[in-house]
Amino acid sequence: MLTVVATGDQEKEAMKRVYLVDDSELVRRRLVEMLSELEDVEIVGPSGDPNETEEAIRGLSPDVVVMDIRLPGRNGIEVLKDIKKDMPTPIVIMLTNYFYAQCQRECTEAGAG
Repeated sequence: MLTVVATGDQEKEAMKRVYLVDDSELVRRRLVEMLSELEDVEIVGPSGDPNETEEAIRGLSPDVVVMDIRLPGRNGIEVLKDIKKDMPTPIVIMLTNYFYAQCQRECTEAGAG
């Protein structure tokens, strides 16, 4: 997650703003702990609610979204499609314990990176 940006003769690391989406508070907490150990990552928000997620992503403009595929009320693929329809960025990484090629294909076609 390290990006080097050239600024004249100097280079600097660009901070990656990350938004986390999972309906399990335990998983969200663990992701925050793991990602907070990285120097170039700033957690801009965690959420477990898909509707709150869309509003927050539009308002916070994170660089990366890490999202569970199963969310209450809507699945993560639907949220991903809505996010990508309005905003070509951020990079969205989908989390799942499903190992189905169709699921992976749907996420990729919806814009997960």
